[in-house]
Amino acid sequence: MRKILRLDQDAPRATPDEARKAFQTSILVATVRCLLMYIVFPFVLPALGIATGVGPAIGLAIGIAAIAAIIMSVRRFWRADHSKRWHYTIVGAFVVAFLLVLVVGDIIDLVN
Repeated sequence: MRKILRLDQDAPRATPDEARKAFQTSILVATVRCLLMYIVFPFVLPALGIATGVGPAIGLAIGIAAIAAIIMSVRRFWRADHSKRWHYTIVGAFVVAFLLVLVVGDIIDLVN
């Protein structure tokens, strides 16, 4: 797994606190994306008469940021040799897969 994540064996180890902070940040980014895409853009902003049709562009940017944050946090879990690194890797992989589906959907929406 360390080879897949391209972790240098000589790199300094991360602390469990750094791994937890990275996890919290990545989940926060994914949560913000979901709130924006499924509550704010389709219901709140159109009700106010603003920002119609900007959802896919912003969703694409936030989705890519969320994927990057999750990958970075998985790397930190592994660098820290965290006891839950496999658990988080599995959860992170499912979230990244879900976000990739959403990113593809946003790209399709933007192209059409």
